[in-house]
Amino acid sequence: MAELVAGVLVGPLLSLVKQKASNYLLDKYKVMEGMEEQHKILKRKLPAILDIIADAEKQSTHREGPKAWLEELKTVAYEANDVFDEFNYEALRRRAKENGHIRKLGMPGVKLLPTHNRAAFRHRMGEKLRRIVEAIEVLMAEMNTFGFKFQDQALASKQWRQTDSIIVDQDTIVSRSRDTERKEIVQMLTDKTNTEPLTVLPIVGMGGLGKTTLAQLIYNDPKVKKHFEKLIWVCVSDEFDVADLGNKICNSSGEKNLENALQNLQKLLSGKRYLLVLDDVWNKDSNKWLKLKACLQQGGTGSFVLTTTRDNGIAELMGTTKVHNIALLHNDFIKQIIEARAFGSQKRPAGLDDLLVGKIVEKCHGSPLAAKALGSVLGNKTTVKEWEAVAQASSLCNDTDILPILKLSYDDLPSFMKQCFAFCAVFPKDYEIDMDILIKLWMANGFIPEKKGVRTKTEGKWIFNEMVSRSFFQDIKEVTVCEFDRRQGYYTRTICKIHDLMHDVALSVMKRELASGTEESSSNIEVLQNTTRHLHFSCYGSETLVILNRSMEKMCLPIQTLMAGYYKVDDLHHLSKYSSLRALQLGNCSTMLMRPKHLLHLRYLDLSRSSIEELPDDISILYNLQTLDLSGCRFLHRLPKQMKYLTALRHL
Repeated sequence: MAELVAGVLVGPLLSLVKQKASNYLLDKYKVMEGMEEQHKILKRKLPAILDIIADAEKQSTHREGPKAWLEELKTVAYEANDVFDEFNYEALRRRAKENGHIRKLGMPGVKLLPTHNRAAFRHRMGEKLRRIVEAIEVLMAEMNTFGFKFQDQALASKQWRQTDSIIVDQDTIVSRSRDTERKEIVQMLTDKTNTEPLTVLPIVGMGGLGKTTLAQLIYNDPKVKKHFEKLIWVCVSDEFDVADLGNKICNSSGEKNLENALQNLQKLLSGKRYLLVLDDVWNKDSNKWLKLKACLQQGGTGSFVLTTTRDNGIAELMGTTKVHNIALLHNDFIKQIIEARAFGSQKRPAGLDDLLVGKIVEKCHGSPLAAKALGSVLGNKTTVKEWEAVAQASSLCNDTDILPILKLSYDDLPSFMKQCFAFCAVFPKDYEIDMDILIKLWMANGFIPEKKGVRTKTEGKWIFNEMVSRSFFQDIKEVTVCEFDRRQGYYTRTICKIHDLMHDVALSVMKRELASGTEESSSNIEVLQNTTRHLHFSCYGSETLVILNRSMEKMCLPIQTLMAGYYKVDDLHHLSKYSSLRALQLGNCSTMLMRPKHLLHLRYLDLSRSSIEELPDDISILYNLQTLDLSGCRFLHRLPKQMKYLTALRHL
C-alpha cells in the first residue's frame, strides 16, 4: 500500500488565533496596554494569510517549498495561540479579582497562585508578541514568492442529513452482497461431521473490502449461535502479545482475572466447542501464533478460529484449511451503495446518466468502503459537471489501494472538520471512541468554531453527525452505563470506531503532533518529538511513562492533550512543564498531581473513577475550565468553596 502524502493543515489554527486576538476582554481589561500597535498589525495580517491558506495547503501535498513554509507558519501560529491564551487568561484573572475572588481565597490560597506583577507581565508578553509579529512579517514576505491564490474554503451544508436511514440502507446492501459467502462459511462452521479439534479459517483481502463485515455476518448468524457453546470476538490490530491477547479473549467472555492469562484461557475453553474471531491480524511471528494456538487447541471438537487479515502470508501461517479470499463486491452493489449515500431520499441531479455513474463505480474496484467514501463526496456535488470531475480524477485509479479515494473524501471536508477528524488519530486503531468525550476534547483544543447564538457542544454534535454521514466514523452504537453516584443511575452514551484505513488518513495529517503509547509504538522510541501535542496512553506497561518523563527532562513539550486513562501516573515527573495542557485525563490517581497554577489554559479535566478525596482550593483559578468530570469518584467528599469563579464551566 502506497504511503499517503497529506498536506499541512494550518487554517483552523490561524482562525482560532484570529478569534482569540479579537476577544473583547483584551480591550476591556487593558491587558495589551503598550502593545496596541503590534496587536493591530497582527489582526491586519492574519486575514491576509487566511485568504490564501487553502491554496497553500493544497500545494503542500506536492511541493516542498509550500510545505516547509506552512510548517514554519504552524509553529508560529501555535506560539501565537499560547500567547493570546495568556492574554485572555490575564483578562479573566483581572475580572475575577474585580469580583472578589482573590480576596476570598485568603492568604493560604493566594500563596498557591502564580506570582504576578503587571509591569513584568507587560514586558514579558510584549517581547513574545514582538517576536511573533516579526516572524509573521517574514513569512508574509516569503508567501508572496509562492504566488498563492485566493481560494474559497469548502463549506458544509447545515441541513441535517437522515444519516440513520442512509446507514441502514447501506448495511442492508452490504449484507445482501455477502449472502453467498456467508452461507458457504456458516455451512463449513456448523458441519456436524467435523471431528477436528481446531480449524482455523483465514478471510483475506485488501483493506476496505469488508472482511470484518463478513466475519460479523457469520458471527451473528442464528445457526452459528446455536451451534457453538462459546462465541468470542477480539480485535487484534497491530499488537500480537500472546499474554495480552489471552487476556483480551478472557475479557470478551466476561473473565476479568488478568493474572496467568494463558492458563485462564485454557481453562475457559477446555472441552467447549467455541468460535473465536481474531479480527485484523498483522502478526508474522510463527512462534507467537504457535504459542497461542497450543492454548486454543484445548477446546472441544469442532472448535473454529476465524481470522481476518490483508496479508496472504499471515493467512498461510495461521490457516489449517483453505484460505477464503473475499470477493470484490459486484458493481451492482457498489452502485447501490454510492447512490444510497449520494442521494439518500433526494433526486438525482438533472442530466446525470448511468454511463457517468458507471465510470465512478469502476473507481471503487469492488470496495464497499470506497463506495461509501465516494458516495459521501458526491452527496455534496449538485451538478453533472462536478460528478464528471470526480469520474475523471486520475489519482483514484488504483485496484490495490483505496487510500486515494479516502483522501479525496477527507479533502472534501471543510477546514475545521479536517482538524476535528485528524485529531481522532490520537486514539489507537479499533479504539471505542465516546462521542461526548470526543466533542469535549474538540472544544478544549479550540477545534470547533464559535458561532453566534449556537452552543459549542451543539455545533460539535453537528460536526460528529456530519462525519458519520460521510463514513468517517463507523460501528455507531448506544451503550448503557451505570453510575451509582449519579442521580439517574443509568445513562446512555454514543460509541463509535474509525476504520483502520480512515485512521491512516487522519494519522498522515497529524503524525508529527501525536503519540499513542501502545506497547508496540513505545518499544523503539527514545524520546518524543518536540512537536508532540497530543498523547494517549493505551497500555499498562511503564515504558510510555518513562519515555514521557525522559522527553520532558530534555525539553518542554507543548503537550495540549494528555489522556492517561486508568494508567497509574503517580510517577509522572516535571509537572510544572505541562503548562500548555488544554485537556487532561487522570483516571488512576489519588491526588490532583499537577498544581492548578501550572494548568492555567486547561479546559477539560477528567478525574473520573479516581481515588481522589478532595480537590485543591486553588482549582477555582482555572478560569478557562469547561469540563470537570468527577463521575465514579467514590472517595470525594467535598468541592472547594470558590467553584462559582469557574465561569467557563459547562459540564460537571
